[in-house]
Amino acid sequence: MAGDSRVLMDHNMEIGVTPAQVKKLPKHLREPQISTERTHLIADPVKKPRQRYVQKDGKCNVHHGNVQETYRYLSDLFTTLVDLRWRLSFFIFTLVYVVNWLFFGFLWWLIALIRGDLVHGDEEGWTPCVENLNSFVSAFLFSIETETTIGYGYRVITEKCPEGIILLLVQAILGSIVNAMMVGCMFVKISQPKNRAETLMFSHNAVISVRDNKMCLMFRVGDLRNSHIVEASIRAKLIRSQQTKEGEFIPLNQTDINIGFDTGDDRLFLVSPLIISHEINEKSPFWEMSLAQMEKEEFEIVVILEGMVEATGMTCQARSSYLDTEVLWGYRFTPVLSLEKGFYEVDYNNFHDVYETNTPTCSAKEMAAKLPFLFLMPCEPILSLKALF
Repeated sequence: MAGDSRVLMDHNMEIGVTPAQVKKLPKHLREPQISTERTHLIADPVKKPRQRYVQKDGKCNVHHGNVQETYRYLSDLFTTLVDLRWRLSFFIFTLVYVVNWLFFGFLWWLIALIRGDLVHGDEEGWTPCVENLNSFVSAFLFSIETETTIGYGYRVITEKCPEGIILLLVQAILGSIVNAMMVGCMFVKISQPKNRAETLMFSHNAVISVRDNKMCLMFRVGDLRNSHIVEASIRAKLIRSQQTKEGEFIPLNQTDINIGFDTGDDRLFLVSPLIISHEINEKSPFWEMSLAQMEKEEFEIVVILEGMVEATGMTCQARSSYLDTEVLWGYRFTPVLSLEKGFYEVDYNNFHDVYETNTPTCSAKEMAAKLPFLFLMPCEPILSLKALF
């Protein structure tokens, strides 16, 4: 038995399987190995930090400059107000109401000035347009009372002022429109579904290992809330620069990564954390990519999780990304689900944890061509596969 184990280990070294004792750390933390011939191996140059296309928290790191047609933002004013930052939203919210009250307050003061109420308002037998309106400040206060329907009872419009009655109707209608617009913007901004995405988690790293005799790229997603995401679906994009056969350079080219669109596995029942798997096959952009090639590549995997918030019915989207240095070759995720008395318990302390596993360092294409039966009979010696190499 010991001899078989040693033969199996030696053969794994020959076919490019990474032993567990060699690869203890992720590739971007590994130290260069020292050879037994008293010579130091030259370590590959460390990759410079690259700019992300999508941040880990889902924010797209793209800024739109030199936009000439800025008037398009005003054509969709409601969305523009909702997209503003909170400090600008509060400022505009306050400014709109104050300007509206001042404008109609000025009109009430102007009516009182033209009618002579400011001069004769205190005289016996004089019927003003608005009782107890004798200055601009009192006109401003009457404008606030009219629009907010407070009605303290001290200032009140009289029936012998047709221009005041018309102005009262106009202010009531326009005030309702302003209230609907501004309160609606604040309500939508507060209840934006992107806040729900804060409780959707993505693993810090993606991993590549063998699952069901096939090389797979995997990452983990989870939901911290008890209220679920309805009709959840997930998709992934590979972002990297590409040069076509005609010589055209395409920066940040987007390539679709199939994570179950044709089989329905991209539609999730996200009650507990799930490991999302992408099978590296002939249609995968990683089909011809080995461990050595991946360490030289520069790419980013953008992951998008979408669904409806169960509590509000609004569509929610959460995003994250993985750089090439965050894709660990030869690892699997640590299980987080355990069976307790009457329920399943999720341990989120292990959500991001991975452990090392024996994985071929060759590409999925080479593994499929040379090792079709390597993982089919794990209990049998693999000596018969030596002829393939």
